[in-house]
Amino acid sequence: MPGETATLITIVGGIIAAGATYVFTKWRDREAEWRKDKREYYKAFMASCSANVEGDSTPEGKLAFNRATNDLGLIAPQRVIEALIAYREETSISNRDRRQDRHDQLLSRLLYEMRRDIGMSPKDDESTFRVILWASGVTQREPEPQQEQVKRT
Repeated sequence: MPGETATLITIVGGIIAAGATYVFTKWRDREAEWRKDKREYYKAFMASCSANVEGDSTPEGKLAFNRATNDLGLIAPQRVIEALIAYREETSISNRDRRQDRHDQLLSRLLYEMRRDIGMSPKDDESTFRVILWASGVTQREPEPQQEQVKRT
């Protein structure tokens, strides 16, 4: 009887270990997939920010920015959403007291929270973390007038 009990304990222990390993592996896979999805949303947000840097802004860029920021409400944790709201309020057209230093501070806070959310490694130092956006420096050209084609007869 003691031998049968030991065998039963070994079998049950093996089943529990296999089940726990499976559950843990599935959980890790889901977490990795979720972080990947978040990175895609965060990258879309950064692309839309780049499309709205002063001098590079276009109506299409503004629409992309609105879509990207609205999409973040779906996947971002509360601390990212709070930082996003503060950033949007500062950059809003209706804000008549916009300041570049405040913009940069709020953008840095937002990106710090995004990086924290996806588990960037090594971890950033919140007290020194700083981000600024760069304009391309390319001036938008007016479309060239089309030349009339001369009909040859």
